[in-house]
Amino acid sequence: MSKNLHEHTHDSNHSHEHEHTHEHVHRTIIGFDKNGIPTVIKEADKHHTHIDENGNVIEHSHELEDDYMKAVAAYRKTFPSKQEQLDNMPDPAVKDMILHMEQIGMDTTFDRFDKQQPQCSYGLAGICCKICNMGPCRITPKSPRGVCGADGDLIAARNLLRGAAAGAAQHGIHGCELMLMLKWAAEGKLDIPITDENKVRSAAAAFGIPVKHRQTKKIAIDLADKLLADMSRTEPAEYETIKAMATPERQKVWKEMDILPISNYHEIAEAMHKTGVATDGDWESIMKQFLRCGLGFTFSGVVGTSIATDALLGVGDRATTKINVGALKKGYVNIAVHGHLPVLVKEIVKTGYSEKFTEMAKAAGAKGIQFYGICCTGLSAMYRYAGVIPLSNAVSAEMVLGTGALDLWVADVQEVYPSIMDVAKCYKTTVVTTSDSARLPGAEHIGFDHHHSNLDEVHEIAERIVTRAIESFAARRDVPVFIPPYEVQAEVGFSVEYLCRHYGSLKPVADALKEGKILGIVNMVGCSNPKVLYEKTILDVCDVLLKNNVLILTNGCASYPLLKLGYCQTSELAYRRVGDSLREFLEADNMPPVWHVGECIDNTRSTGIFGGIAAALGKDLYQLPYALSSPEWSNEKGIDASLGFRLNGISSYHCVEHNIHGAPKVIEFLKEGTKATLKSAMVVDVDPVSLGEKIVADMKEKRRQLGWDE
Repeated sequence: MSKNLHEHTHDSNHSHEHEHTHEHVHRTIIGFDKNGIPTVIKEADKHHTHIDENGNVIEHSHELEDDYMKAVAAYRKTFPSKQEQLDNMPDPAVKDMILHMEQIGMDTTFDRFDKQQPQCSYGLAGICCKICNMGPCRITPKSPRGVCGADGDLIAARNLLRGAAAGAAQHGIHGCELMLMLKWAAEGKLDIPITDENKVRSAAAAFGIPVKHRQTKKIAIDLADKLLADMSRTEPAEYETIKAMATPERQKVWKEMDILPISNYHEIAEAMHKTGVATDGDWESIMKQFLRCGLGFTFSGVVGTSIATDALLGVGDRATTKINVGALKKGYVNIAVHGHLPVLVKEIVKTGYSEKFTEMAKAAGAKGIQFYGICCTGLSAMYRYAGVIPLSNAVSAEMVLGTGALDLWVADVQEVYPSIMDVAKCYKTTVVTTSDSARLPGAEHIGFDHHHSNLDEVHEIAERIVTRAIESFAARRDVPVFIPPYEVQAEVGFSVEYLCRHYGSLKPVADALKEGKILGIVNMVGCSNPKVLYEKTILDVCDVLLKNNVLILTNGCASYPLLKLGYCQTSELAYRRVGDSLREFLEADNMPPVWHVGECIDNTRSTGIFGGIAAALGKDLYQLPYALSSPEWSNEKGIDASLGFRLNGISSYHCVEHNIHGAPKVIEFLKEGTKATLKSAMVVDVDPVSLGEKIVADMKEKRRQLGWDE
């Protein structure tokens, strides 16, 4: 059948007198804003090919309106230099430490980022492929396809999927360890208590596990088995965590889209299979697997992990904590815990604060033992164990070491940059790794083996680590210490359970949302990225939101600037940033403008709050003025975290773009295509004030659609 290409407007009622079949093109036009961020200027119909009543083939194509390499160059110009970072640094402690690191000749993330400039245009555009050894290939006007025939959309889609698979693997391995520990604690193989029996029973009931007249340990074993099955089953079956924890409306959407996962591990393996050379050549099929990985990440890597963590360690409660490097104490055996695996950390903290080891520290000339937290380990510990002081997210972790005040650095998995070893060596700080998944060159390893066969030695391992800290203290008495004098207090621990105790239920929050006292609710999350102004980007978005009466939930690395700069307080410093109606609502109950819910997996708590409010209002999640914002995201888990919210119908907002400039179909999919299916999209604006304003505008539109506001 011959086909002639016509670029005129298609009208299904028109007729042609000539007999050959026509192919009509509906074009999606992709343009770029002044900062080089891709945007859909003109959107085509959603179905990519159909035949009209006259037998004409109607195809939809995607075009880039401008030269995307010019857009990449414009985007790259928005990246701040180290000097620009210093000039705009909101936390004086970080600024002091950057200058201090310069003085001692140690580089930082910001130095290394400067040295990487200009970063590869093809990499930023997402059109560089190095999957097979026929490459690496890059897409150019002269070579629009790689050696295997892959075009820019297929290459960018494969790169995105591999990133999502990596994120699902990272929280998957993290989660699997917690689920196994819950089971083994119940079976007696691991000598730690199950702290929160109510969590075990309530979660089990949601899964349909019998709880009446049964021992908590037996219930915990059944619960752990279901969580582990969802993590790693190979034979297709119902995904129990989705069935128990997702809303019926969302389950129906995902089933109709055919994106329900078999298991988290299966979808990770399938992602690697599909993206291998000469396997799946359809970008749409690749992006479908991208969505499946997002569900696996969300319901096993995050929700399942959160259930196991809270059951083992307890949900925790509202607490007041110190934060920032000014809280470092001279004269103590100072131990930092860094990473994401909280069970061994619990034992290390318990051991360090015991009378036996306190006396050992004093015998070595110390005043005692003090613990500090880096990244999510610090956030997990701060509201569960009194006295663990959170200091920093991943980007500035090496600067904490640069104070010279740390005797021991305990590193497990994720967000542990290899650069910390250079600083540790300079200051004679002992670094101990505890997971076989994450080793560091020059570090000592005291932890679980690959098979977790020494799990029954958890107490002995904790004692060896604390003993090593005391030895390190004794060997470091001559090391100079520089501690910037900045510390504040913050309110933390705003779980669903706490809020229900505090308000009696989530209905008062729901009522305030409907009445307009609260315009909308945002979950502020994510890691940090030197492509934008460090920590200031997050604060600038939050300032716009708070002035417009938007309530903020926060967790993970993005929460550190909010903790350090006073946003998590019930003080005038915090309240002066807030619009009148939100301030009135918060002050009446002694609540801060930003509710800190925990570590990165505690996105579960934020979605629990979202879901509880939606249930009280009789609405679906996608209908409400909710948003997810990760302004500074950088790592693979950040891809999945925002995708998890979009899968639930909640749009995500960012100041850092995916590497997709050269992939118009992928751009359209992420920024417009999922609005019809998932009721959500990804929004990117490098200007944090503008991004905040877009969130506010979208919330006002949601309220208008609900009939709450005119």
